[in-house]
Formats: sequence, structure tokens, C-alpha cells
Amino acid sequence: VQAGGDAANGEALAADSAMCHGDDGMGDGGDTPAIAGMDPAAHVSALKGYASGEKEDASGMMADYAAALSEQDMMDVAAYYATLNYHQRITQAAAAGPGR
Repeated sequence: VQAGGDAANGEALAADSAMCHGDDGMGDGGDTPAIAGMDPAAHVSALKGYASGEKEDASGMMADYAAALSEQDMMDVAAYYATLNYHQRITQAAAAGPGR
């Protein structure tokens, strides 16, 4: 288990997350939360909660996704999303204008 996670491997693993959380981890503004810039420890904790069934999401997809990840995979995914700056992306989106 690599301390801190491997963001490059996490980016590859995050491809499955993009269909709900978006390529930039910003979520959909509704039931799917933004995970860009999320604290890695909190992210790993959430993934472990989904994998164990202690935490649930409306779609039920997170349990299957998280259960398929090793602890190292969870740390890698969390490390990748931590590199995405949520607030910077919101500012960029607002500057680009509607529909961008």
C-alpha cells in the first residue's frame, strides 16, 4: 500500500467515476456530488463506507464501484481527485459563460 496514493493510477481508475461525477469531478449539481479537491482521507473513508454498506447513495452504484477497489486503489483515486481544484474549475466555468 503506497502512502498517499498514486494520482496517475488514480486517474486511470477514475474513468469509471466520470460517467456520474464528470471528467472534472464536479458532479451534476444534483444527487451526484463534486469530488474534485476532496480531502483524500475523507474520500477514502467514504469509499470504504460504500464498500462496507455503512454508507449508501441514491443509485446504489457506489457500493459496487467501491467494493471492486482495493485499499490502494481507493487511495489512488482519492489522490487523483485531490489534484482537481473544485473552486478553480467553478471559476473557469463561470468565466467561460453558459453552456461551456
